[in-house]
Amino acid sequence: MLRDITLGQYYPIDSVLHRMDPRTKLFGTMAYIVSLFIADSLPVYAAAALFLVIAIRMSKVPVKFMVRGLKSIVILLLISVSFNLFLTPGTTIFKIGFLQMTWEGVEFAALMAVRLIFLVLGSTILTLTTTPNQLTDGLEKSLGFLGKVGVPVHEVSMMMSIALRFIPILIEETDKIMKAQMARGADFETGNLIQKAKAMVPLLVPLFISAFRRATDLAMAMEARCYRGGDGRTKMKPLRYENRDRVAYAVCFVYLAAVIGMKIIL
Repeated sequence: MLRDITLGQYYPIDSVLHRMDPRTKLFGTMAYIVSLFIADSLPVYAAAALFLVIAIRMSKVPVKFMVRGLKSIVILLLISVSFNLFLTPGTTIFKIGFLQMTWEGVEFAALMAVRLIFLVLGSTILTLTTTPNQLTDGLEKSLGFLGKVGVPVHEVSMMMSIALRFIPILIEETDKIMKAQMARGADFETGNLIQKAKAMVPLLVPLFISAFRRATDLAMAMEARCYRGGDGRTKMKPLRYENRDRVAYAVCFVYLAAVIGMKIIL
């Protein structure tokens, strides 16, 4: 299960999305997320699905690898679907006590599940096709206007990229700790959900110690290299827009306008 988490990982391959400017991919991801929260009908979801399929094909990341990341949100997906399925008022299908299933609840739960799946897949494409350094530079450039009002844009971008970079590292560390404890007789597989949750508690102490140690090592490494923030720093690979980025911006604007238009019309 831990190795199925793909958020924060980078998949090295040569594709159009990998070569795009990170600012373009950030804007495309935000536009896609906005479109998902606007979506409230099947045609809009169909447009979102088409946009997602095209992005996946352009990234050249194996679909199996990308879909594997959905296993990590199964519990969240089940909770979300259950709440919407049984707590949405409308035409009753059947009723058990205070719980009732309605046709409106079935429709809303299905759309909510699709929205959550699309949201995870769309966000995963960004991290799979963008290195942490590119993501930091893209965030810093995109949010540069906030620096005029005193917001430490470089530091915020650095923290966000480090947090994303630490996701696969901590997953790998958790997997190592689990295997070490299983070799000493620990059981993480048997029992119900509550028993499995209790079995995970002994992992927290060594995991937190390892995370703090890695954070300390990273801070010392940055201090040893005289890191003092983004003022006056230059880039070995400065960001420049290419024609493919301009085309991508146009496609994202057209897609977002089409989604808003379908919402108004339908």
